[in-house]
Amino acid sequence: MSIIPVLLAGGQGTRLWPLSRQSFPKQFVQLIREETAFQQTAARFTSDDNRFGAPIVVTQEGYRFTCSQQLAAIGIDNPLIMLEPQGKGTAPPILAAALHVTKDDPEALLLVAPTDHDIRDKVEFLNAVSSAAKAAQAGKLVCFGIAPNHTETGYGYIEASEGSGATDDKSEALAVKRFVEKPDRAAAQAMLDEGGYFWNAGIFLFSAKSVIAAFSTHAKDMLVPVRAAYDKAEIDGQFLRFDEASWRQIEPDSVDYAIMEKADNVAVMPYGGNWSDLGDWSAVHKEGVRDENGVGQSGPVTSLNSKNSLLRSENPDVHLVGVGIENIVAIATKDAVLVANMDATQDVGKAVQMLKAEDVVQATQNLTDFRPWGSFEILADQPGFKVKRIIVKPSGKLSLQSHEHRSEHWVVVRGVATIVNGDQELTLSANQSTYIEQGAMHRLSNLTDQDVEIIEVQTGSYLGEDDIVRYDDVYKR
Repeated sequence: MSIIPVLLAGGQGTRLWPLSRQSFPKQFVQLIREETAFQQTAARFTSDDNRFGAPIVVTQEGYRFTCSQQLAAIGIDNPLIMLEPQGKGTAPPILAAALHVTKDDPEALLLVAPTDHDIRDKVEFLNAVSSAAKAAQAGKLVCFGIAPNHTETGYGYIEASEGSGATDDKSEALAVKRFVEKPDRAAAQAMLDEGGYFWNAGIFLFSAKSVIAAFSTHAKDMLVPVRAAYDKAEIDGQFLRFDEASWRQIEPDSVDYAIMEKADNVAVMPYGGNWSDLGDWSAVHKEGVRDENGVGQSGPVTSLNSKNSLLRSENPDVHLVGVGIENIVAIATKDAVLVANMDATQDVGKAVQMLKAEDVVQATQNLTDFRPWGSFEILADQPGFKVKRIIVKPSGKLSLQSHEHRSEHWVVVRGVATIVNGDQELTLSANQSTYIEQGAMHRLSNLTDQDVEIIEVQTGSYLGEDDIVRYDDVYKR
């Protein structure tokens, strides 16, 4: 039996703003563990018995190198990374992954998982996967259900077949009676009291041929454009780029609405172990380490006479102090601060939408911008000039480029940089610099095994990131 993990990594996690933003969302951020949620998910689906094949990752173009680098950091160097031209919900990429897998083995099972969840007990969860595999091999579309332990209005629910209690120890998948949308508190309490209901974890297991058959029956209008987008896709190493024109013809939909709520061969696999979708700061607080007063603390923070709160500073230069607070979330980054009641953290996403409507740059962009060669951070941005700190990783190489509207002054502050500046090739170390005239072709490379750090001062009439003419780029941007 071959199980192919399909890792969904294109979400933006706005309810964990300001740490999670569109430019670098929560699945790639260290929230409560040393590894990111994305890395933990990928590592969860590796085993010594070769039960799992190489993963398929579905993400956006802007996250492709982050996915590749974070996987390589945990020893996974053979993924296929599918790149969506635009988000279309979960149904189209799952169908595309099934079309890809069925070319080699229509009987192979696809284990579809979001990459921003926290599942602490790997062994127990993989036992549930093994149990669910029996139903999936028999043609069932299996979803994973979490045994509820409190009233929860933030999740969808699954009602199992008659007589199957949600708290029972189950070793096999159960027939599904119905799916329930996110309920109000009274309805959630009623389902908890009645039993037989599970939280919908958004994790699925089915064979490639079974899920394609389900799409053919229940979402056939999606099949043609997705197949076209996949058949016309371009392969670039470990990256697969769907055909953009075909992809844009797809109507967005979730896999739940497209097939799971319509098919008659759906089953739910109960999982009673620890699980959290880390959907908001309240969930992060619950899953993280807390002191005897229930206060979670991360970074340079101090708590005095506080209870049941989360204090987190992501800026080493900002010391966050909570005095006499209760049921409060306070998150500080270099350019934004969130203060919210613990019971209102699911509304943070609504606040982000307000910021977007007001064109507030912090709504979507981090001060640190991650690139395949390293990262840069904006230190100052004023009319006529901008200052950046640029870090280039070992073997990193920026594109050979020029700028129409600005000049740049590079000062090396750490490491040894190899620089092309016009017709010169320079090797500069700390305290050395070079001036790049407007319009001059230039490139920054790191040929050493240590990070290179430079301070870049831009001056000119326009300092946008789109003022770049690329002549050569090893990352094929």
